[in-house]
Amino acid sequence: MTATLTGVDVAPPVTSVKRRRRVPGWLAVVPLLVFTAIAFGLPAVAMLNGAFSIKDQATGATSYGTGNLTTSLRGAYLTALLGSVKLSAVSAGLGTLLGLPLAQVVVTSRFRALREAVLTASGVLANFGGVPLAFAFVATLGNAGVLTRHLGLTQKGWDLYSFWGLVIVYLYFLIPLMVLTITPALEGLRSQWREAAQNNGATAVQYWRHVALPVLLPSLLGGLVLLFGSAFAAYATAAAMVGSSVPLVTLQIADAISGNVLVGQENVALALSLDMVLVAGLVMAVYLPLQRRSARWLDA
Repeated sequence: MTATLTGVDVAPPVTSVKRRRRVPGWLAVVPLLVFTAIAFGLPAVAMLNGAFSIKDQATGATSYGTGNLTTSLRGAYLTALLGSVKLSAVSAGLGTLLGLPLAQVVVTSRFRALREAVLTASGVLANFGGVPLAFAFVATLGNAGVLTRHLGLTQKGWDLYSFWGLVIVYLYFLIPLMVLTITPALEGLRSQWREAAQNNGATAVQYWRHVALPVLLPSLLGGLVLLFGSAFAAYATAAAMVGSSVPLVTLQIADAISGNVLVGQENVALALSLDMVLVAGLVMAVYLPLQRRSARWLDA
């Protein structure tokens, strides 16, 4: 059919519309899923397989059972697991108590340069660990350290290579980590809440007891859990400092893999690793709900 305009027959325009096929959204996360499967999935499968594999040292035959898990929860292995939990709990508790007031000072400071300097330093120190951290403390507070000799700490009973010495070393990176964790929550506290409390005659202590701390409690507990997990997984610092003098599960895993104590305990080391994963899973199960609850209050 044609249309006539001023006596001239004009054919209707032919339009070709190329429709683009929509790419499914899940394709964008395929590289991440592949990376996760390779970096985390394969080691997890290998760990599970080894943890439940029992190898007969005489015949070399392999069978499946829970013998390795049972061994990992007995004797020196159980002592090391409980020692790691104790060390992590004490270090995380002290890091939370010391990191909160430091973060509050940073948030309420009128000096922007000071705030940025503290947060930058916290970001660096929270990731400073391992052998360099151990060397720094040994050179400073070890038996022949600079401060140890200058202050005569050895005569006063100071021992860096002990449980409490390791706690002090862990606090070096746990306190900055707590500052980074709790600072956003402190910034989320509304100034109107403090003003309303003051207008109703509340003191600073009453404001923190009845308003600020209840709001910050989920974030505080979440930070405590995060610090616990960081201390629980630490290995290099403790290995370089205390060796086997302080029983820790990470050191037991290294000894079992290398055969320093007994030969053929590699699968027991994998069982100990599974124990650590279960503890970390429990930690994350506590942390995630607390984080969501805190976000609801502070984002309101």
